[in-house]
Amino acid sequence: MPAAMAGGSGGMGSGPRSLDCRSFWKAGAFEAPSAAAREFHDVLETGDFDRARVHPKFLHTNATSHKWAFGAIAELLDNAVDEICNGATFVKVDKSINLKDSSPMLVFQDDGGGMDPEGVRQCMSLGFSTKKSKTTIGQYGNGFKTSTMRLGADAIVFTRAIRGSNVTLSVGLLSYTFLRRTMKDDIVVPVLDFQIQDDHIVPLMYGSQGDWDSSLKIILDWSPFSSMEELLQQFKDIKSHGTKVVIYDLWMNDDGLLELDFDDDDEDILLRDQAKATAGTTKIQKEIIEQHISHRLRFSLRAYTSILYLKKYANFQIILRGKVVEHINIAHDLKFKKIFTYKPQVTHDSQVVSVKVDVGFAKEAPVLGIFGMNVYHKNRLIMPFWKVLQEGSSRGRSVVGVLEANFIEPAHDKQDFERTPLFIRLETKLRQIIIEYWKNNCHLIGYQPMNPQLKTQYKAAERSGGPGHQFQQKSSTAQRIGAHSSLTAQRIGAHSSNLLPETYDDAAVFGLRTNGAGSGLQFSGQAQENSTNSAGLEEI
Repeated sequence: MPAAMAGGSGGMGSGPRSLDCRSFWKAGAFEAPSAAAREFHDVLETGDFDRARVHPKFLHTNATSHKWAFGAIAELLDNAVDEICNGATFVKVDKSINLKDSSPMLVFQDDGGGMDPEGVRQCMSLGFSTKKSKTTIGQYGNGFKTSTMRLGADAIVFTRAIRGSNVTLSVGLLSYTFLRRTMKDDIVVPVLDFQIQDDHIVPLMYGSQGDWDSSLKIILDWSPFSSMEELLQQFKDIKSHGTKVVIYDLWMNDDGLLELDFDDDDEDILLRDQAKATAGTTKIQKEIIEQHISHRLRFSLRAYTSILYLKKYANFQIILRGKVVEHINIAHDLKFKKIFTYKPQVTHDSQVVSVKVDVGFAKEAPVLGIFGMNVYHKNRLIMPFWKVLQEGSSRGRSVVGVLEANFIEPAHDKQDFERTPLFIRLETKLRQIIIEYWKNNCHLIGYQPMNPQLKTQYKAAERSGGPGHQFQQKSSTAQRIGAHSSLTAQRIGAHSSNLLPETYDDAAVFGLRTNGAGSGLQFSGQAQENSTNSAGLEEI
């Protein structure tokens, strides 16, 4: 990692090398320079040096597709995951310090195949992609630009690649601050290239010496590094191949504090504003809500990345601030799980698509009423805890599902899906699945049975031996658990809480429903947790 790994998360000081406005949502408002201003600032541009062309307005406009900062971070993690086929075994996410002004920087580093000089120019150009395939996550070609510019005003890339017998090193600067401060309207992304010759690093020039020197001057003037030696030092920990992305001039919130919080947890990166979402709840409510992944993923990068990929990649690790992120499969924690099979009608594909949908109760049910479907695409989480059922009744409470929907296309920010007929039909089917599951299983977590046959059995059991005597046999241990959970639920009461990123509808935490006989919390001795019974659902 570059520089020191310590320092506060305060903002940068203002000056000629920083923006006047450090709030992302306000940073796009600026006037185009006059002809006289452009002529004056053209003295900074000595010749047509080697560069990738990008229009400055696109940088901010495209970045606004990421409403959620963690969505931008996930995009950069996807790029590293796509390098697994080129030998990547890790991606590191950490904080570093800008030695020019002591401000925090966000660093991503992987040991993938790296980019050669042509590849780094494609990466830093707008709208170029060679990654569209059945396995890669990236597809639009704008991911690097939109994600880096959403997190900070500026980014510098260091990449090393081996192509045959050639070993190349490249440095590219994508600086919104540079574009704004020099009043550019047709802007450049300076790139420096080097190659290894006889174990020495030597410049690799595609233009004149003057062009190369101009690129170097801009990079040193507008990056966190002050000399050629400091630039080359960044390749030391990249080893033989890989890529490092350093994002600096990180965006701030309206209070002048960094949007990303590096201080509250040394092993995590938090979203400052999102972490305050539970303010005002009671202590016990706050404790129960905050410990659940459906809440923590909103503001904890460690929590979000733990469920970001459905299946754990073999021999690949996400290392957040020096500690490996432990993979979590939500489906493994479901109680009374059942597997449904859904077969959508995909007209553009002759193959029959079959989608497995894992559905069950959250392990905290019924005390904690979190619910929703977790929808993945090509192993990548797109919609966490999606509320398919919008009604406020208890139906569907605590029901959680997991599925991988590769037959529909995600939106550009990969936090939602395109609203196509296929998606709408999927939403309808998922609603049916949840209702069917709830109808047949809600009694397992203490609700009155909704299935007519189960209702008859339940009433017969009540007549023969008290409420649910034979229908729901309880062990003494289960009774103690039930009594404790019932008391906890009564203390919680009817309570609603935002549980998701702002992109999604909020989930609610409700108090336990009770009937005339008292607490609705009951445990069935007949039910087996994590059952694998399946049901088929096919579109008509």
